[in-house]
Amino acid sequence: MNPLAYKFKYQRNLPHIQPPGATLFVTFRLTGSIPLAIQQELIEETERIEQLLQNIANLQVRAERAYLEKRRMFGQWDHVLDTTKEGPHWLKNPQIAQIVSKSIRYRDEKVYDLDTFCIMSNHAHVLFTPLEKEDGSYHAVSAIMQSLKRYTARKSNLILRREGQFWQYESYDHFVRNDKELQRIRQYILNNPVKAGLVQSWDEWPWTYCKYL
Repeated sequence: MNPLAYKFKYQRNLPHIQPPGATLFVTFRLTGSIPLAIQQELIEETERIEQLLQNIANLQVRAERAYLEKRRMFGQWDHVLDTTKEGPHWLKNPQIAQIVSKSIRYRDEKVYDLDTFCIMSNHAHVLFTPLEKEDGSYHAVSAIMQSLKRYTARKSNLILRREGQFWQYESYDHFVRNDKELQRIRQYILNNPVKAGLVQSWDEWPWTYCKYL
């Protein structure tokens, strides 16, 4: 079976769920952007949460707890990315940020409906809805991100005159449950550079985009 084919749910180090037609909030980061010790702590905490959830017999209660825990864990991952001074910050290079920006926008209306994105120094956030294919299935988030990462990594490594892994293999993704959450996530993405003290207003940041504002 094609490992990049659409799947409702799968797990590597992190759980991934893509309901048909769902809007997805994806965070992808540079390789080595989180210190290994902290990364291992976060992965182990995620595994403990998964074990805890399996012990909740009521499926509705389990689903609600899973949603809250995943939201909490995302906050921890993102806080580390926003505050760490370690690891590469290659996306500070305007040429590289431009490559990533153009690549994200190029895929709009081809494999997804693009909503919002923001590119920071060591990671990027993107909000999109994968499109339906001719066979009735959906473009898989795993295939979308592999294509995006492969292309931008090759172009960026040429600029940096380096070889090797550019992006962390696994991305952090979360499906949007309702319009209220969509608005919250959209504002979260837009305000990332504001929260980091880089600009005073989201639209001052050159690597932020929102189709619906």
